[in-house]
Amino acid sequence: MLTVHKMHFSIFLLLWGWILSTECRTHRQGKEIHEVYKKGSRPQRQRREAHGEVHKQGSPILKRSPDITKSPLTKSEQLLRIDDHDFSMRPGFGGPAIPVGVDVQVESLDSISEVDMDFTMTLYLRHYWKDERLSFPSTNNQSMTFDGRLVKKIWVPDMFFVHSKRSFIHDTTTDNVMLRVQPDGKVLYSLRVTVTAMCNMDFSRFPLDTQTCSLEIESYAYTEDDLMLYWKNGNDSLKTDERISLSQFLIQEFHTTTKLAFYSSTGWYNRLYINFTLRRHIFFFLLQTYFPATLMVMLSWVSFWIDRRAVPARVPLGITTVLTMSTIITGVNASMPRVSYIKAVDIYLWVSFVFVFLSVLEYAAVNYLTTVQERKERKLRDKPACACSLPQPRPMMVDGSYNDGDVNELGHFMSHEDGDKQDRMMVQLALGSERGSARRKNQRYVSMRIDTHAIDKYSRIIFPGAYILFNLIYWSIFS
Repeated sequence: MLTVHKMHFSIFLLLWGWILSTECRTHRQGKEIHEVYKKGSRPQRQRREAHGEVHKQGSPILKRSPDITKSPLTKSEQLLRIDDHDFSMRPGFGGPAIPVGVDVQVESLDSISEVDMDFTMTLYLRHYWKDERLSFPSTNNQSMTFDGRLVKKIWVPDMFFVHSKRSFIHDTTTDNVMLRVQPDGKVLYSLRVTVTAMCNMDFSRFPLDTQTCSLEIESYAYTEDDLMLYWKNGNDSLKTDERISLSQFLIQEFHTTTKLAFYSSTGWYNRLYINFTLRRHIFFFLLQTYFPATLMVMLSWVSFWIDRRAVPARVPLGITTVLTMSTIITGVNASMPRVSYIKAVDIYLWVSFVFVFLSVLEYAAVNYLTTVQERKERKLRDKPACACSLPQPRPMMVDGSYNDGDVNELGHFMSHEDGDKQDRMMVQLALGSERGSARRKNQRYVSMRIDTHAIDKYSRIIFPGAYILFNLIYWSIFS
């Protein structure tokens, strides 16, 4: 028994020794492999580190300071100390007025409406002021830029557009508002606005007019004692896009002015003006208004060369030109405001309408005179037909047996010596008087025919000459 136990114990010792020797040999081999790997990879790691240093030197992005937003002590509210101040009051409250500079960049003039007397403009409105409450420590003197979320927590100028009808701040994809703060507290506040404002237009020379409109900017709450509003760089504070163009107007000039506005209940306010001058393009109205009206007037003159007896030709021509002129006048006034004064285009169109209407009256006069002439001519043809039934008298000589007392003033033969001679003498005197009256009527008929033809003949010269004279006077005054 004892021998069996000794054998088992010796076997256990042999197994334990073999396991220990195996683990030591494995640990030694792994350590050698790790040292060999370190020795072999050191040049590669050195090359990788050297390559990283070169990349870091070549990339300006990696030179920036680390993201300060990751630090819990550098939030914008804490860095600007927003919670330490009351931003419901203006900077330097109780002291002198705070100067606020303004500059504007006009992006587009969207529309000009004559009917509503307004214009729509899209612009970048920028404000500059200094608020020492927003100053912050900075080692590199770099500014910080924020979006519209911080604007609601600090003081900004309360600007509004005077005489504006509609306005809004663009909000695609977020509110188009930018706030930039310098370490010394200087602030740039910029926003993109579209505004529709009123423009008092004068249409007395329309469409040969030039309009001057203005966009007015003013503080709503702060008078000149609290806020001094001014153009930051004078007239250079207004910039415009060179691609701005309008369909009906040519932009001649943009300029700025500054004035004071007084309100009886609140006081004096600084007001900034963006003035721009617009000159209307005339070519569109030449094609759509002036040229058709001139053609209608010239078309009405065609009736002067048509025979006066061609009533179905001359009457429709005159009526057509009158109705066409009425349509042109109605179309022009439909696109214009109902002003109480006469416009330049009204003068031209109504004078043209008068010329067309007079051409219709001219034919009415010619037709009437022709009708009267034909009626008298018919009467003259009917009267000789009745005298033809009388016997043709032979010419007779009145000898000395008849004296002047035998005939009275009415042409009646008073002698009763011979009845046959008396009858023949009365017939001859009556026919002689009728021939004299017919001859005079024929003379009046010839003269009347000449006057009837002369109306058309003179109209061919008078109407075009008068209209050309009117055009010379019109364009010399309004152009």
